[in-house]
Amino acid sequence: MVGSGAISPRPGRRAVLTAAAGLMLAAALPLHAQPAARLAAIDWAMLETAVALGRMPVAATELIRYRADIGTPAIPPEVTDLGLRGAPNFELLQLVRPTLILSSPYYTQFEGRLTAIAPVLSLPFFLPDEPPLPKALAALAVLADALNDAPAGARAQVRAEAELDRIRDRLAPHAHRPVALVEIGDARHLRAFGFDSLFGCTLTRIGLTNAWTEQTAFSFLAPVPLERLADMPDATLVIAGPVPPEARRGLERSVLWRALPQVAAGRVRQLPRINAFGGVPSALRLAQALERVLA
Repeated sequence: MVGSGAISPRPGRRAVLTAAAGLMLAAALPLHAQPAARLAAIDWAMLETAVALGRMPVAATELIRYRADIGTPAIPPEVTDLGLRGAPNFELLQLVRPTLILSSPYYTQFEGRLTAIAPVLSLPFFLPDEPPLPKALAALAVLADALNDAPAGARAQVRAEAELDRIRDRLAPHAHRPVALVEIGDARHLRAFGFDSLFGCTLTRIGLTNAWTEQTAFSFLAPVPLERLADMPDATLVIAGPVPPEARRGLERSVLWRALPQVAAGRVRQLPRINAFGGVPSALRLAQALERVLA
């Protein structure tokens, strides 16, 4: 019997070889078998990028609003809500013990406090005069590399490009007619999306023409007078998201609305609410919604 102060006997050769084999096996395990990264998303586009890779974050911001306004891709109830995007709860963020925080240049004012908790991956999606869809597709690879899972990024990109190609081919017979893709603010004004918006560049990617060709600021221009739709008489008017009830009542009484060429010709379509500042999942959701209402 070995006393408490005695030296343990040295392990035999077989035990050493068994331990070494175990270490080699652990090193050879596929990356998905290693402990998963604990992601926390401050930015919604980065949140969607993680979900597209099959990596659900343990925490994200403004989930109550996200679930109410966006809803897709779905975020499970067990994901911790970190509060407002513009004022995240740093104490709660620390408690969820993230190993990587997903952010964007919109939140550079928080970077010091975020990096004190965990490494930060901040990617730009929305820049003036630059289409965001290529950036959203590239973000899949960047985040996958950061997670040591480059194949996941490649798979997600291939799936997204294939779906966009399929929808482009399906909508080819409709490519001759431009699309005025807007959000209705009130009975007199709308928000128009330019080529530097996720909506605008997704339209182009699936072979459609954006009827709005003027400059935008931060991906959209608002408020735009409703009568500007008369400048694009051949377009199909596609309304993104629900029309506010007060605006809907105003449009029903509006002589101007009924006189618009798109309305008079019955070329008005409605889409569900889609995240205009999302990532690849929102771009795909927009493309699929356009396929449904146009084809």
